[in-house]
Amino acid sequence: MREEAFLRRLREELDDGGLRGSFLVRDLDSGDEIGIEPDLEFSTASLVKIPLAMAVLERIRRGELDGAETVVLTPGLDAVPGPTGISRFRHPVRVAVEDLLYLSMAVSDNAAAEALFAFTPPAQVAELLKGLGLSGVTIRNTLRDMRDTPETHLARSDAHLAQRLAIEAGTQGRGHSVPQLDVTRASAGSARAYADLLQELWRPRALPEWTAARVRDLMGANLMRQRLTPDFASDATVWSSKTGTLLNLRHEIGVVEHDGGGTYAVAALTESRVAAIVQPEAEALMGGVARRLRDRLRAA
Repeated sequence: MREEAFLRRLREELDDGGLRGSFLVRDLDSGDEIGIEPDLEFSTASLVKIPLAMAVLERIRRGELDGAETVVLTPGLDAVPGPTGISRFRHPVRVAVEDLLYLSMAVSDNAAAEALFAFTPPAQVAELLKGLGLSGVTIRNTLRDMRDTPETHLARSDAHLAQRLAIEAGTQGRGHSVPQLDVTRASAGSARAYADLLQELWRPRALPEWTAARVRDLMGANLMRQRLTPDFASDATVWSSKTGTLLNLRHEIGVVEHDGGGTYAVAALTESRVAAIVQPEAEALMGGVARRLRDRLRAA
């Protein structure tokens, strides 16, 4: 099948499943790549935790920040909506900076990430990315700002109303009446921009190897494994990734390293037009499309 027809079929499958997405798979050694709307920007939700981790670890490496320094987080006072980690705690907890990094990346803990942004605000994270030449990834908001959507103010039984608003209130220019979904106001990026970030982590040029290796290790510890992981993890591969979820957005980026050779960056950023919180079919479709793109590139 010619590549044009192959990509058209994948776009049709995504559309049939209620998804639009920005996908890119890149061979990190040859630079060859294949994608679907790879330059389409989305609000990137918890994907911001990767550049946040890069900035915090780089400050630790430089001696500007002590990874053993502890902070006390108090439920209610420091609460940030989220389904995991400290966001669900009932009692105050003292946590070291480096342990906040683990919680932020492995279980996508929003309270842990918010505490890290207190040490290294969005502007500092953005400055690091600029210095690395990663201009396609924007960092504008903390987790508290990002999570303050209509969904957090509704009962779960009414959450479909927030989903419907997310689906219907956007503009053709990627603006949105929900600021967290507006690519000009929220932290944003495309599949290509995040593939560039993954390339810098796995094949660093400007980022020190110590920092890159620590971030790779954190991504390897990711426990959110319901999207791309079933299509990329095996006994013969190492899969390291990070997810991002917000209203009707479902993202995952990662790197698959094959025992027999071959290392591929995979970025899948999607939005759904189905007004439902739980959509396992959409997540399976994301993974299947990403895997077929990798297979096509690997066979080329």
